[in-house]
Amino acid sequence: MTRPPRPPRFPRASVRVTTTLGAVAVVAVALLAGCAGLLGVIRHGLVGSAERTALARAEAVAAVTREGALVERLAIPDGEDSLLQVVTEEGRILAASENLAGRGPVASFEPAAGHASAARSLRLVLRPGPDEQPFRLASVRATGADGREVTVYAGTSLATAEYTQRLILTAMAPGIPLLLLLVAAVTWRSTGRALRPVEAIRAEVAEITARDLGRRVPVPASRDEVARLSLTMNDTLDRLEESMDRQRRFVADASHELRNPIAALRAHVEVAIAHPRLLHGQELLDDVVRVQQLADDLLLLARLDAGQQPERVVLDLGALARRTLDRRGEGRVPVRLERGGPALVLGNRGQLTRVLDNLLDNAQRHARRGISVAVTVSGEGRPGAAAVLEVCDDGSGVPEAERERVFTRFTRLDASRSRDAGGTGLGLAIARDIAVAHGGTLDAGAGPGGRFTLRLPVDSAV
Repeated sequence: MTRPPRPPRFPRASVRVTTTLGAVAVVAVALLAGCAGLLGVIRHGLVGSAERTALARAEAVAAVTREGALVERLAIPDGEDSLLQVVTEEGRILAASENLAGRGPVASFEPAAGHASAARSLRLVLRPGPDEQPFRLASVRATGADGREVTVYAGTSLATAEYTQRLILTAMAPGIPLLLLLVAAVTWRSTGRALRPVEAIRAEVAEITARDLGRRVPVPASRDEVARLSLTMNDTLDRLEESMDRQRRFVADASHELRNPIAALRAHVEVAIAHPRLLHGQELLDDVVRVQQLADDLLLLARLDAGQQPERVVLDLGALARRTLDRRGEGRVPVRLERGGPALVLGNRGQLTRVLDNLLDNAQRHARRGISVAVTVSGEGRPGAAAVLEVCDDGSGVPEAERERVFTRFTRLDASRSRDAGGTGLGLAIARDIAVAHGGTLDAGAGPGGRFTLRLPVDSAV
């Protein structure tokens, strides 16, 4: 016993919800990336400006040191959070700005070998406040007038850079959620409007039943994907309605065709029960054979309609025709094989034999004195070559107006409506369905008598 499929653990969100969440996520990522990039660019510019200022002051102090004019207290511009300090290799302070008075070395890094300067960002505590302040420090190595090596440190405050960053974050923080809400609302509304025709199509299709296949889904005036979906859905409904109509006609015709032989069987059985001596066994057998043949034909048509693909092999259509004629023996009129191939095709031996049997049965019902069979190859050696099997009889032929209708199921022309001559009305329909399933065609042709032509593609491996 097969278990029913389990429902999904997490229900799938609708297209509208998924699209809205996706749009919000994309915009959120883009906004965060933009904010991060903007803050990075602003900080890089401000830090670079502070570093250049500090480096310029350090080099100015280094030049004074080389000239021997260094003073103990270094002046800085009023109103600027800057610092200056000159340190010997032993860590002794030679000079410093007022805000570093009495303090040890402000830093210990020096320019690397081969470099004139170096720079780092540090947080320092300066007089008079106890709080740390951010600085960008530049260090420059210099040689004093007495030949001693010293390091000049100059720093510029980064408080403005940090304040600018906080200001940007404070200004943008409330705007990002509001913008995301706006994007969500616009996306939700736009997606709803775009999906409204799809929902109308779904609702219309849900209301269409097997008894109401004449309804069609609405087609929007726009020429977008939804309009093309509507047209495709209507085309599908057209094919479905046509298939259902064909099925109804088929069931009605099959019921009609089965009614007569079943009624005859019942009559024979009732006679056999009431009057055993009056039973004619051959008539009863004929009716049983007729019902069995009709049931076999219906079963084969059902398999062909279902698209079943039986095993196929490469076979010679001419050899198959010779064997079929030998097996059938003498019929009501003689059958001669005028041309017998060879013609190699890829097909199912049983089904192709059924095609030839049906064509010969049809010819036997209408021929006057003889039937001819010919197997040839059309366009041999060229692309599109086809094996051609023709069955001709010297009967009255098929009127031009009826050459397509004879392949309709349960169709028999007026001249052959009798039960003895008309068959089941499925032989030619089965033959054409088999031909189409093999990639070929079966047509009723013009001529002095009946002519049916089967064309099958020649096996490409030949």
